This record gives sequence, structure tokens and C-alpha cells, in this order.
Amino acid sequence: MRIFSGIQPTGEIHIGNYIGAIKQWIELQEENECIYCIVDLHAIASDYSPEELHESIINKAIVYLAAGIDPEKAVIFVQSHLKEHSELCWYLNTVTQIGELERMTQYKEKSADKKKRANAGLFNYPILQAADILLYDTEIVPVGEDQKQHIELARDIAKRFNRKFGKTFKLPKAKIPKNGARIMSLKDPEMKMSKSGPKGNAISLFDSPETIEEKIKGAVTDTGKKIKYDPEKKKGVSNLMVIYSEFKNQTIAETEREFEGKSYKEFKESLTELLIESLDRFRRKKLELESRREVYVEEILSQGARRANSLASSKMMEVRRKMGLTK
Repeated sequence: MRIFSGIQPTGEIHIGNYIGAIKQWIELQEENECIYCIVDLHAIASDYSPEELHESIINKAIVYLAAGIDPEKAVIFVQSHLKEHSELCWYLNTVTQIGELERMTQYKEKSADKKKRANAGLFNYPILQAADILLYDTEIVPVGEDQKQHIELARDIAKRFNRKFGKTFKLPKAKIPKNGARIMSLKDPEMKMSKSGPKGNAISLFDSPETIEEKIKGAVTDTGKKIKYDPEKKKGVSNLMVIYSEFKNQTIAETEREFEGKSYKEFKESLTELLIESLDRFRRKKLELESRREVYVEEILSQGARRANSLASSKMMEVRRKMGLTK
């Protein structure tokens, strides 16, 4: 199957991003046709530094590679390097209803405190996301729970376009992990883990062992003693159990059995040890790639853009023809 997904270049990648998206990408690349994009056009819809953007793009490519994305098995490229994404976004604007965009939860959340200053790019963000996905006849989109609404909109846009202009786009399906779809903040398990959250709320893929230990020690659990998964009554410890299970590649039930009769202190010590060991390979690979960034990493992105362009240009010829823009 053809898979498409992407992450913005700005901000550090934390373990929530890894569990919710990148871990899936690595598994999917083994038996599928995978296209993974650095979505820099999405990033410029929010405040950003032009001076730092290009550096952020290369850094995010390094993150992809360090985390385990294999350029021999998957296409890795930068969104803005293919003009077809912006072109298709405009065409899809003409079949998207304003009311649909106004209902988008993420737009409401991001524009709540700056309604008068929110730009049109933020409002139209889901249309560009739909263009990213539909451009490649994507069948599966691995995402976190918070992106499910956007994938549903992409399907609705595709259906409407197909009805009006003839069957053109495949209808993508979201692939949301059963566990780990929404990793919560270490400081406030009511809130999603976030790059922009309070200090200590998230663990970066490249945090030092000392930083990991400090953050896990300060992570919220609850007033009980039993290590049991109960996301309603024991939100803090349940969140940590999901993290442990995902990095240990075992079920929640197996984690419960492993720590039966043990204390929160013992559990946190084991989680710290597991994360330090698991993330060590990411840190070492990142250092290696940073020494080869100007030749190796940029060439991977160039090759990826060429491979993606062969698919995107063909699809856009079909779209233009069906819309009456060309013969």
C-alpha cells in the first residue's frame, strides 16, 4: 500500500511524536511504498524565523534518518521543493466549504487567543494537508488521534472532487496506533505532550541520560501505589505505562504483570533505564549524520524530491485535464 505522512521542520521531536507517528513509519516502510515529507509550507502558517527555517529542515531530515527511516525503502523529501503541493491546494480550495474549515478543532484551538490575527494559512491548513495526501494516491496515513479529523476532511474533499470531475483521488484512511496515539504531558496528564509545553513535560529523542532521569523523576503519577493501567482514574501512571510498553514492544497487560507488587519508584527507575538505552542509538546516529549533512543528507532530500515529483507531476496532469485547465 502507499503510505504518506509528514512532520513540520520546526520544534524538537519528542517521544510522543515518535510513538504516535515515526515508530509506525519505521514499521510500515518494510512492506509498503512509503512517502515521508518535511512539511515546511505548513510551518510558515505560524510564527517562525526565516533565518532558521532551512537549518530546521535539514535537522528534521537528520531526525528522520536517525530515528530509523531508510532512504532505500522510503521517499524522504521537502514539501516546498515540489510546486504541485501548492497548486493542488488551490484547486482543492474551490471544492472545500468554509463551514468545514471552521469546524476543525485544531484551528479553533490555535486561533482561540488570536482570532483577529489568525492568518488565512492557518485556516486553510487542512486543505494543504489534504493536497499533500491526495497528490500521491495515498491509501494509509499514519497519524496521531489529533489528526483524525483532518484525514476525514481529506476524504470528504476527495469525494466531492470525484463527484464533480470524475474519479481522480483515492480515499485515504487514517492509521492510528491502538496504544500511544496520544502521549500526554509528564507534568500534566490532562494535556498532550507538546514541544511548546512547560519545562519537563516532554522528553526529546535526543535528551541526555541525565535529562531523561530528571524528567521521569518529576513525572506526575497519582496518590495510589498500584501500577495499573486506568486512563480515567490513574492518568499519570497510565501515561508512563504506555510509554514503557511502546519502547519495550510489549502489551499494557505485560507491563502490568512485570511491575505487579512493585513501587512507583521502581517503575520510574526501570522506565528511565529503558528510555536511556532506547534513545542512545538515536543520539549516536544523529551525531554521525550531522558530520555528513552537507553531502549525504541534502542528496537524500534531492533524490527524494525527484522520486516524489514523478508521482506528483503525473497526478497533476490528470487533475488539470479533468478540471478543464488543459486538454
